[in-house]
Amino acid sequence: MAPMPRRTPRPEPCPCGHPLPYASCCGRLHRGEAAAASPEELMRSRYSAFARGDEAYLLRTWHPRTRPPHIGFDPALRWTGLEIEDTADGTAFHSTGTVTFRARYTDGGRPDSLHERSRFERVNGAWVYVDGAFLD
Repeated sequence: MAPMPRRTPRPEPCPCGHPLPYASCCGRLHRGEAAAASPEELMRSRYSAFARGDEAYLLRTWHPRTRPPHIGFDPALRWTGLEIEDTADGTAFHSTGTVTFRARYTDGGRPDSLHERSRFERVNGAWVYVDGAFLD
């Protein structure tokens, strides 16, 4: 009898919604192999960090002025999708930028969403999250 062919495991999809697998998308940022090149890339990686419960990354990418002492993850919350609605500034020539997004989740199985306009700044050359304003 011939041996069964081995199946290559499917790469884990990135929670941020990009078509790249997690390891080569937000995973490289979470592991510290790269830094976000824009507020949108940082927003996507932070969403993925929330989805994966990566407190260290979230705190590391939060502005020191507004950073909380820790992140309280709700075990009943499951992040289910991210839509980027708008970005402003945040290019290589800017020191600030904003990202407007809708993050979908379920809370105890009930669907809901978070609609926010987040502000980002550069600190020592790296983009960090400052704060956000809820829109709904």
